Amino acid sequence: MRALYPGSFDPLTLGHLDLIERAAGLFDGVVVAVLMNPSKQPAFPLERRLEQIRLATEGMAGIEVGHFDGLTVTYAQTCGAQVILRGLRAMSDFEFELQIAHTNRTLAPRVETLFMATAAHHSFLSSSVVKEVARFGGDVGHMVPPGVAIDLERLFNRQAAPGTRYG
Repeated sequence: MRALYPGSFDPLTLGHLDLIERAAGLFDGVVVAVLMNPSKQPAFPLERRLEQIRLATEGMAGIEVGHFDGLTVTYAQTCGAQVILRGLRAMSDFEFELQIAHTNRTLAPRVETLFMATAAHHSFLSSSVVKEVARFGGDVGHMVPPGVAIDLERLFNRQAAPGTRYG
């Protein structure tokens, strides 16, 4: 059985990575897919986010990295996933995620949604919080994989190599 873990991953956090690792132990394959959301202005371009995920998951078996636009259930069917994986940090996440799960079920009754609770020590993490901390020079090393921490430092402290531009 294959699972799809969709998200903007802007950037990938250790909370995301925790769910990916745990899902890899539950499913035959996990597709981690970046949703290209036209209503959001990402900090990192699509290709950089895909590379961040690839680097952070390179030692894990059964992980594929992709991207899509449009409906998540359509992409789930396209990539052969029977399950859409969603992480929950707090009860406030549940209401929104449940509404989306019910909507997806009406669109694709054979695709299930599975909610996984984020590990307690990562429950405060969100991509928005990470970007805010990095923007003001805070240490994000305990929030994101090492490569992502470097990318955030370059993005917000403008210490990138000549010609490098993110966002």
